[in-house]
Amino acid sequence: MAQLLSINVGLPCDVAWRGEKVHTAIWKQPVQGRIKVGRLNVEGDGQGDLAGHGGEHRAVMVYQTESYRYWEAQLRRKEFSFGQFGENFTVDGLADDEVCIGDRYRIGSALFEVTQPRVTCYRVGIRMEEPAMAALLVSHHRPGFYFRVLQEGEVGVGDEIVKVGDGPERITVADIDALLYLPNPSREKLERSLRVPALSQGWKTSLKAIAEQKTSEGGNPGLKAASGPPPAWPGFRPLRIAKVDREAANVVSLSFEQKDEAPLPAALPGQFLVLRLRTTANGPMLLRNYSMSGMPGAMTYRVSVKRETKGVVSSYLNDRVQPGDVLEVSAPRGGFILRSGDAQVVLLSAGIGATPVLAMLHSLSSAASLREVWWIYGARNHAEHPFAKESRALLQTLVNSRSHIVYSKPDSGDELGVDYDSVGHVDTPLLDRLGVTRDADFYLCGPPSFLKQLTEGLKAWGADSTRIYFEVFGQEAPITPGIAQSSRPPVHAPAGEPGIGPQISFTRSGLTVPWNSRFSSLLEFAEACDVPVQWSCRTGVCHTCECGLIGGTVEYEPDPLEPPATGNLLICCSRPSGDVEIDL
Repeated sequence: MAQLLSINVGLPCDVAWRGEKVHTAIWKQPVQGRIKVGRLNVEGDGQGDLAGHGGEHRAVMVYQTESYRYWEAQLRRKEFSFGQFGENFTVDGLADDEVCIGDRYRIGSALFEVTQPRVTCYRVGIRMEEPAMAALLVSHHRPGFYFRVLQEGEVGVGDEIVKVGDGPERITVADIDALLYLPNPSREKLERSLRVPALSQGWKTSLKAIAEQKTSEGGNPGLKAASGPPPAWPGFRPLRIAKVDREAANVVSLSFEQKDEAPLPAALPGQFLVLRLRTTANGPMLLRNYSMSGMPGAMTYRVSVKRETKGVVSSYLNDRVQPGDVLEVSAPRGGFILRSGDAQVVLLSAGIGATPVLAMLHSLSSAASLREVWWIYGARNHAEHPFAKESRALLQTLVNSRSHIVYSKPDSGDELGVDYDSVGHVDTPLLDRLGVTRDADFYLCGPPSFLKQLTEGLKAWGADSTRIYFEVFGQEAPITPGIAQSSRPPVHAPAGEPGIGPQISFTRSGLTVPWNSRFSSLLEFAEACDVPVQWSCRTGVCHTCECGLIGGTVEYEPDPLEPPATGNLLICCSRPSGDVEIDL
């Protein structure tokens, strides 16, 4: 008979780690007496990061003494105490390869249901003083699991754990964990797992994405959404500027072709290119991302560049380049692409953010789409309104298209009803007035404030968050679980003696610096440069840190449990093999 050996609780606190303060409740201490278990947690317990822990389906964490003995042998350590692995219940029995999702257990006067394995993150590594612990728990099939509380009650040390119901499909905790995190998941088990009512929605969504994967480019769609198909070529290719067009006072379009005029591999509407160039003969190599604005599948690739204040590259491209010039260009990249379907398409943009959604409009026009299409665009005035004539012509080719142009500060010569339709900004009250449906597919691109306000507004308005797609110009928002966000300085070379290794280019951040071997990973190197990064496990498990490898190659140490998608890398466990360009 399984038995409850220890009840462990702990409240969130700040723990020093690598110069940061981590807000975590991973430190748990045994408590005595009979303890109340509520719907969301054990009395006296808390969670520091509710995005990854806690909630109804993660109310009580369970770990087994047999796994304690296993890790003592594996890690050659003997100092473990109950609560060491962050669990609330330390139990005798209930092995991960025997307990199934949906199994129900009576402990004391409370009733519990198994909902999912532990989601491993770097904090268990801090607690265990073993940075690789998040990966070890998964690769050794010993994650532990969560209970949902079906009936609140009291539990105490020594209580028997009585099984009162079997979960349907008989998918064990270890099986479910392997389906998400390890390569080559069983399709039969994936399909069975999705039929288990008790499995938490987050896990169902991830496993469904894996089950529906239709490509073979690697990666794990259950952990990281696809960032588009594999790039048509690695690194950069010399392309010739075929045409230069002035779109507005501060916007120029550049069309690229192969030097031998051979067809270019087709791009998808919404993707971007990375340009690599020098603005002076002996100047540094500079890299910039620009969304494609032309017709996907054309003989040329077109990008449109807005002159930015103090923008060295944008000014050079606006003022200096000519037809016939040759620049180094990456293959089309990115997962901000037009989805197929019959739903209404709402293209929302402001300023130069029109570029990727203009490519989508080109694609819809070329296909003579019957979908209802909205083109809603915001600019300051007519002088700063690129693609006005082009977008109107494209909309006229679509049988179900509608348009609304908003100027925030129209000039005296701008004509209402001709140049623009209203004064103000693109927001959800405008969508209400226009009669836009909440069931549409929304594509957003524009300045950061535009994206933030409109994305939040759409969700509050009732749009389906899974149908809101957006493209970020420049750096993406960081993900650093448990660490409070603070204002960071502009990106810079790491402090101390400069490195002598290969050149590392962070293309979105516009920074190129030599690698320094004192860092154990590209993630640590990026952090030292104050480049915004996204991560969780830091050991090659969760794929949160997966991003585009524009050029170059890397080596992994340790090897990730599952490789990233073709053309991507995991920065948390990789080091450069030579010069690399990373989409950060």
